[in-house]
Amino acid sequence: MTKKKDKKAAKGKTRTIKVDYLARVEGEGALYIRLKGDEVADVKLKIFEPPRFFEAFLRGRAFREAPDITSRICGICPVAYQMSAAHAIEAALGLRVDGPLRALRRLLYCGEWIESHTLHIYMLHAPDFLGYPDAIRMAKDFPEVVQRGLRLKKIGNEIMTVVGGREVHPINVRVGGFYRAPRVEELRALIEPLRWAREAALETLRWAAGFRFPKFERDYEFVSLRHPEEYPLNEGRIVSNRGLDISAAEFEAHFVEEHVPYSNALHCVLRERGAYFVGPMARYNLNFDRLSPYVQDAARSVGMRPSERNPFKSILVRSVEVLYACDEALRIVETYRAPAEDHQEASPRAAEGHACTEAPRGILYHRYRLDAAGAIEEAKIVPPTSQNQKTIEADLWRFIPPYVRLPQEELRGYCEQAVRNYDPCISCATHFLKLEVERG
Repeated sequence: MTKKKDKKAAKGKTRTIKVDYLARVEGEGALYIRLKGDEVADVKLKIFEPPRFFEAFLRGRAFREAPDITSRICGICPVAYQMSAAHAIEAALGLRVDGPLRALRRLLYCGEWIESHTLHIYMLHAPDFLGYPDAIRMAKDFPEVVQRGLRLKKIGNEIMTVVGGREVHPINVRVGGFYRAPRVEELRALIEPLRWAREAALETLRWAAGFRFPKFERDYEFVSLRHPEEYPLNEGRIVSNRGLDISAAEFEAHFVEEHVPYSNALHCVLRERGAYFVGPMARYNLNFDRLSPYVQDAARSVGMRPSERNPFKSILVRSVEVLYACDEALRIVETYRAPAEDHQEASPRAAEGHACTEAPRGILYHRYRLDAAGAIEEAKIVPPTSQNQKTIEADLWRFIPPYVRLPQEELRGYCEQAVRNYDPCISCATHFLKLEVERG
């Protein structure tokens, strides 16, 4: 993108940038920006997600049904919903899944990170940096690069199939473990593909490091899980770089969802401080020391620092997490021993349980209240998308001013890319936006 001035945008005039419909979003959305001269007067990221009633129709269902029902919330991140549901209900029932079953869950989550992050890096985000409107046209000039991305994503899907039963909406996860734990030889068949994937992920990081990134940093409050020994996937305390350190059971004492009149999607904010930032950037900044030495060295080798605050470099951070997920998956597969039992039995009781796990896009909070028979009386789910919306808007408020006098297409490109930094579900849409600019 160039900084060619748009002579039609005279100083002092008002312009309205409207994106009336975002296709291929998890729900429906739009982007509205009003400019007055060189100043941003208003920004609204409107998510018109229709009511889906998952929390409502979980009521009265048996606790065992929650992982399968909630996995249908998202086709990109079904494992995250299954894991948060399973962990929350296990917390209510006093179960702790450990040993090989815990390792299998971590492996399943690695598969989801690989497929989800790779989709975002290659298909949704890279075209921004290489000057293409979409990945299809990018593939004409970079066929080998796109083929590498597709093969890498496929390996993530293979992990989900072997461990979860199928690659979309896995059916093998249950409260207490799995319906069927895979055999050792089934996982060993993943070793060679994962060795290739680890090298491909390293090449992905080196490739993305060659992109040019807009200069933009903010003093974010990053929020993620932190585990005493591991880079966080399934477990950990909820922490921030401004002193937050709580258990999942304390989530609602510190976070609150707010309704805004222009959006059907709730905005989740910290009660004490407002907007915050979840996802790969948050995990990386708060847990760089939990990455394996191999992955830390790879990040430093391309010039990355342990703390990165430019959201446009999120493509680099996602690449680091793909490399980590491949490395961690390979470690688990190579050391796997089949569990004695496929699952722990759970006895119903009246109780309440909470859990957070790290979806590819950030922390995903679940809470369930059960009656004595094990039926769900109340469910609450807070997805990463609702947690990042306010921060996305804040980025646009601060990022746009230097570019307000650009021509329509260039300004649109910057706005789209700023949104794509955050969320694969929303960023799917922004490759196909119809942007209208009204000049005063």
